[in-house]
Amino acid sequence: MSLLIATFVIGYLAIALEHSIKINKASIALMIGVLCWVFFIVFSKQKEIITSALIQHLGDVSQILFFLLGAMTIVELIDAHDGFEIITKRITTKNKRKLLWIIALLSFFLSAVLDNLTTAIVMISLIRKLIADKKDRLMFAGIIVIAANAGGAWSPIGDVTTTMLWIGKQITAANIIVKLIVPSFVCLLVPLISMQFFLKGDVQVPAEEFADENPPNELHRNIVFFTGIAILLLVPVFKTLTHLPPFMGILFGLGLLWMIVEILHSDKDEQDRKYYTVSYALRKIDTTSILFFLGILLAIAALESTGVLHLLAQTMDQKIKNQNIIVLLIGLLSAIVDNVPLVAASMGMYNLQQYPTDHYFWEFLAYCTGTGGSILIIGSAAGVAVMGIEKIDFIWYLKRISLLALIGYLAGAVVYILQEKLFF
Repeated sequence: MSLLIATFVIGYLAIALEHSIKINKASIALMIGVLCWVFFIVFSKQKEIITSALIQHLGDVSQILFFLLGAMTIVELIDAHDGFEIITKRITTKNKRKLLWIIALLSFFLSAVLDNLTTAIVMISLIRKLIADKKDRLMFAGIIVIAANAGGAWSPIGDVTTTMLWIGKQITAANIIVKLIVPSFVCLLVPLISMQFFLKGDVQVPAEEFADENPPNELHRNIVFFTGIAILLLVPVFKTLTHLPPFMGILFGLGLLWMIVEILHSDKDEQDRKYYTVSYALRKIDTTSILFFLGILLAIAALESTGVLHLLAQTMDQKIKNQNIIVLLIGLLSAIVDNVPLVAASMGMYNLQQYPTDHYFWEFLAYCTGTGGSILIIGSAAGVAVMGIEKIDFIWYLKRISLLALIGYLAGAVVYILQEKLFF
């Protein structure tokens, strides 16, 4: 177990120092993901059980990867048809501060109805159409991560951990919205106000790309944009109606949009239509970020299977004994490791007899694990996606965004605790 933990820590540091050691983080993540399981199985006598556990975890990991793949492909198809112009043309301000508020609030509320991962992908694609300067765009990407995670925390379908608690009957949909919307908004508001001091003047709008010989017509653009957005919005509805995981909804939606795109461009020759096809969109998405995600989640799954995360949760429960501090620490820990196994471990440690539905503990856990991941760029699915798409350096995020996210996280937590004492 010690060797496994050491491998994870060393790999984590190597990922953080990616630009210094000049080794791609995806390669490191894949190596530590495999090595953690190698050390786990080598020093165990129950090899068949471990293999079964790996296959089970791979099923859970694959759900996220296929969802990410489907969402990114849909976004690329919308982009290929200039669909985001429908939104960007309506955002007329070039003032950095005003634009920051628009992007942050849009991300916050959109993530509640989509989810934080999909929202991050859509919003990053959007700011690429609005901001040319890389440094400015990175600051906006940082606030998108914070806003998407904060917005996802107060909605039962906005974050995978909140969804887990909702499905497990630890929380109810209406109650979690009422209790967490204000703390989650404060979690965004504090870093948003703080970031005003770092941004001055106007953004530089990207130069218009060389016009295609056969640009998409307005009807095609509208059909692909509204169909694509509708698919992303209806994934939670698909999940609720069918009880199938979200990746099934996104794959069905991708198949539907694929069919629509094929019909729209059926009259074009192969050369003209290739830029609007799914195969071309798949070549444009960042597959290295998906492989990075795979490696990280496999490593964390190994930590969960060995009982490291469960043992850590038990130790905190025994040593600290203060409910608020325990949940705050779990939230901080979710910035380092994925919040899904942390919430799963917490659900296993505390039952509904001890903490019934809509108990203070579950609500605070939903807030902390949902927003705590913003403190580090690899602490949430939204952060990992943004890191891959915008090529954000771990150290840059740590220096520029982490402190703002931490202050927002703590401010929202204080608001939640005071809100419970004063009003509920």
